[in-house]
Amino acid sequence: MENINTNTTTAVNNTTTSGICVCRIETPLGTMVAAATEKGLALLEFGSLEQIKKDLRVIEKSVGQDHKVQQHSIHHPILQQTIRELDAYFTGQLKIFTVPLDFDHLGNEFARSVWQTLLKIPYGSTWTYKQQADIMNNPLAIRAIASANGRNPIAVIVPCHRVIGSNGSLTGYAGGVEKKRWLLIMEKNNSPVQAGRLF
Repeated sequence: MENINTNTTTAVNNTTTSGICVCRIETPLGTMVAAATEKGLALLEFGSLEQIKKDLRVIEKSVGQDHKVQQHSIHHPILQQTIRELDAYFTGQLKIFTVPLDFDHLGNEFARSVWQTLLKIPYGSTWTYKQQADIMNNPLAIRAIASANGRNPIAVIVPCHRVIGSNGSLTGYAGGVEKKRWLLIMEKNNSPVQAGRLF
């Protein structure tokens, strides 16, 4: 598990799904690391290698001793689907991801509810943290929600980048504010009806 050295954007036709499968995915914004369980995509991050290794250890412990992290694992069908959908997303051809997600291993129940709520933000749109809190019927939890957004383990697909400050500012993003800006502009430019300023 210590070496994460798969580097590809090409899916391989193989149906093995056992264990926790990991691969690197090259994107216009840099390399992402993806991890999938038998249930779904559990990790997709731009983050530092040390943070990714830490998250993988948590997933491995949660899944159980019989399911170790496997390297060079793009043959996993969920990783294949992730690669295909990210390619389509970054070329403006895909607006809604359908790859199965697995939130069972990282974060507590509250954080998982925050991540599920993020999936409701439409492509090309933004919410403020206050809007997100109101939609969750928890208007006093803005800071806790913002913190959970920052720990979102499935970047891009779970669109925490679509949440901005109440004044329209681009607040923190685990992948970096410039990546957040790039994603929002790309989505706006590829939306059927372009709204006014996003931020």
